[in-house]
Amino acid sequence: MTVPEFVPYPDRYVPDAPAETVIGQFHDVLRRRRSVREFSDAPVSRAVIEGLVRVAGSAPSGANKQPWRFVAVGDPELKRAIRVAAEREERAFYEQRANAEWLADLAPLGTDPDKGFLEVAPWLIVAFMLLRDDDGGQVYYAKESIGLACGMLLAAAQFAGLATLTHTPSPMGFLRELLGRPEHERPFLLIPVGWPADACRVPAAALARKSLAQLLVYDRPSGRDA
Repeated sequence: MTVPEFVPYPDRYVPDAPAETVIGQFHDVLRRRRSVREFSDAPVSRAVIEGLVRVAGSAPSGANKQPWRFVAVGDPELKRAIRVAAEREERAFYEQRANAEWLADLAPLGTDPDKGFLEVAPWLIVAFMLLRDDDGGQVYYAKESIGLACGMLLAAAQFAGLATLTHTPSPMGFLRELLGRPEHERPFLLIPVGWPADACRVPAAALARKSLAQLLVYDRPSGRDA
């Protein structure tokens, strides 16, 4: 068994403000993120897309296997094909697959089978989960790992002022077929990326966030501010 080598932490990030202040600033940016369905067709450079994926690629993963692939789609014809296939699955979802409670939960958000944003947004980033690595080896905690990576990508896009949407047509096998990806890559998330349209509108209702008291439990409350 190979003995791992450990070295001092040479490039640790140390903020120039107290942790409470930095966390507050971070939250102030991320709390403004909204799922956008009205995009501008203004271009976004490849350098920006590459930056987002670099951020995603820095996420932790099981045994550092990094079980993800990000496919960036900017070709109009391919985006059109993805829209057509996605809308086919979405119509089946709204008409047959979703139960009444699910549809009622979606109603305040105004969603429907029309996914025109898939053609308007300058880029579609398709996140694929690797079922094994490219050499055929095992991967571990693949869903958890790629979920972390996608979350970091969304955060990076928000910091850049970009709009995103997490789109999950189900099933998503058509993405692997249209993009010519191998069998060991499974579509996980479809993320349109671009600038919000000037007249972009987002739902005002059904977006209340849970309070901190609902989110956080201290397992052994001591009453002390440690």
